Amino acid sequence: MQQARLMDGTDLARRITENSAAVAEDIHRRTGVSPCLATVLVGEDPASVTYVRMKQARCAKAGIRSRHVTLPASVSTDGLFEAVTALSEDPAVHGILLQHPVGAHIDERAAFEAISPGKDVDGVTMHSFAAMGFGLPGFVSCTPGGIMRLLDEYDVDLTGKHAVVVGRSPILGKPVGMLLLGRDATVTYCHSRTVDLPSIVREADILIAAVGRPRFIKGADIKPGAVVIDAGYNPGNVGDVDFDTARHRASLITPVPGGVGPMTIAVLLAQTVDAAARQLVRP
Repeated sequence: MQQARLMDGTDLARRITENSAAVAEDIHRRTGVSPCLATVLVGEDPASVTYVRMKQARCAKAGIRSRHVTLPASVSTDGLFEAVTALSEDPAVHGILLQHPVGAHIDERAAFEAISPGKDVDGVTMHSFAAMGFGLPGFVSCTPGGIMRLLDEYDVDLTGKHAVVVGRSPILGKPVGMLLLGRDATVTYCHSRTVDLPSIVREADILIAAVGRPRFIKGADIKPGAVVIDAGYNPGNVGDVDFDTARHRASLITPVPGGVGPMTIAVLLAQTVDAAARQLVRP
């Protein structure tokens, strides 16, 4: 039985990171300064702590300095806002990553908006969201940006294709739909409450699964020859698509892990280096 070609995010992410390291080295040679990414962590959630440490390790490989700010879980919205604002105003910091979630008592949106647009390398502010929507220069949300790079790497023609996005989060589902629309795809947004979701999925030339439910999309509902991007990650290394059945119908598919995940961090590093270049290297 024919199987889909796997879209290798690990290898592409490695090449992107190597390029970022070369650019970071050039910035340091020209200015004497290395790009710096500041990470802000509220509390000691084990998953968030692990994720931040992983990002710091990847930064080191790319020649990017890390500055880490840890705040107590009890910090107020005002306290977090002040900490992020201080980083935005610090010329030694070129990119800012606020690790979320930050706690139910905190206004997360207010904290995100304390990030200067020029340092929003995670693409989480309203300014970045608007730039993605209008096709203007700015930093994209990292996972959607990684998805677009994967599609380009595998020469997926988006023009006129029906792209179905299952998921509507402000940092994944919504922005990836806008990026696809900007590349002339016809986009349908769906979510877990969409009526008769399988019938819409069956029409997708390109499927983006970002709903956060394990094996939510069944292989039988994949259009033969479709490109399947599984942006989900659930316990047990399981994505939002039933991979074992979907791979027999799709033409291209991302594995979990090893597909979208590595691309997210690679785009974060690339955008941090880009931010540093804009701030340090004068034309």
